[in-house]
Amino acid sequence: MSDRLNTLIDEQNRVWTRMQEITGAAEAENRDMTAEERTNWDAAETRLTEVSGDIERLNRMAALDKVDRGQLVAPPTIDQPGERRDVDEDAEVRYAEAFGAYLRRGMTRLSVEQQDLLQERFEARAGSTQDDTLGGYTVPEAYRAVLTETMKAFGGIYALATVITTSTGQDLPWPTSDDTGNEGEYLTENTQVNNGDVTFGQRKLSAYTINSKMVRLPLQLLQDNAFDLNTWLPRKQGERIGRRGGRAFATGTGVEQPEGILTNCTVGKTGGSGQTTSIIYDDLVDLEHSIDPAYRNTAQYVMADGMLKAIRKLKDTQGRPLWVPIPAPGFPATINGFKYTIDNSFPVPAANAKTVLFGDVAAGYIIRQVLAVQNLRLTERYADFLQVGYLAFARHDGKPDDTSAIRCYQHAAS
Repeated sequence: MSDRLNTLIDEQNRVWTRMQEITGAAEAENRDMTAEERTNWDAAETRLTEVSGDIERLNRMAALDKVDRGQLVAPPTIDQPGERRDVDEDAEVRYAEAFGAYLRRGMTRLSVEQQDLLQERFEARAGSTQDDTLGGYTVPEAYRAVLTETMKAFGGIYALATVITTSTGQDLPWPTSDDTGNEGEYLTENTQVNNGDVTFGQRKLSAYTINSKMVRLPLQLLQDNAFDLNTWLPRKQGERIGRRGGRAFATGTGVEQPEGILTNCTVGKTGGSGQTTSIIYDDLVDLEHSIDPAYRNTAQYVMADGMLKAIRKLKDTQGRPLWVPIPAPGFPATINGFKYTIDNSFPVPAANAKTVLFGDVAAGYIIRQVLAVQNLRLTERYADFLQVGYLAFARHDGKPDDTSAIRCYQHAAS
């Protein structure tokens, strides 16, 4: 994969250089591009978008491949008062084996010991009875970790925000504060220290339930031991949950779902009249300077791919492009010197739309996830299709944290 990535990065730089040569020739002669130049530039721009997308996908897959599914351990959790979490590693291994057998063969094909292990971690959905078609079995740690890492890879903001994990879904009070207005002081001899109290607010992090929708697999595939069900299934479910959760983390209403990072984001710059779908260099500079300098060293841009396409055409006052492609493997592409992340859950350019976020996302947004993830196996429902259905449930919430750390760009109304 690294050879392919290197090839794509080289091509990205060659295409970008060619695009600059085309526009540079017209600018040097103080004229518009010819029809042939426009055709060549458009073709190069299309290829640049394709190559950049391939690079993003390869980097995403590389991140997923780093997940060691054989040695996964639980992430740090915030336990609720009075809880104890005693981990028996042997019991975890036995449970993982029982769960894997359950996914392939169903409950009735398990040994009595394996059935007992699963029943110990059965969770019924609200209002249901103890029927395994209405509740779900808690997935093993390795399965959950693959699902969670996939959610991060496909979730945009999820990969940037501060993520905390709790072992239950009880409401979690979370303190918020903005201390950028306070500073220390010099003290003269025999002088009392002044107070500089931190003003705290409080948000409540809930645990909203999100599901993967039904994933159906043919019985023939489940009977094939060469098919790695314990990796394929959590990845597929993680992709689905990640895409829907990512949209909520970007623009969620906060009602029975997370409050998106853009939903009530403070506008750092509004586009001028006529900029209903566009942005200019000065807007980005103003947006960068709308946050406190304390956050700027760790700040980056977040936007949808459609907005990146518009920004790639911008130049600074010296005629230099704001977008700089990846110079070499291991280095990020940048906008005006800052890293950026593409999150296609962000709105496309439109009147009044908030399309660009800038700031320290880890400081500005908090995501709470619940350790327990449940999975249902439905056999009878799809028996006439010779299929088995799988449905994963996860619980999480997200809310702005330090709102001073992030600002957004909003297009003009008209």
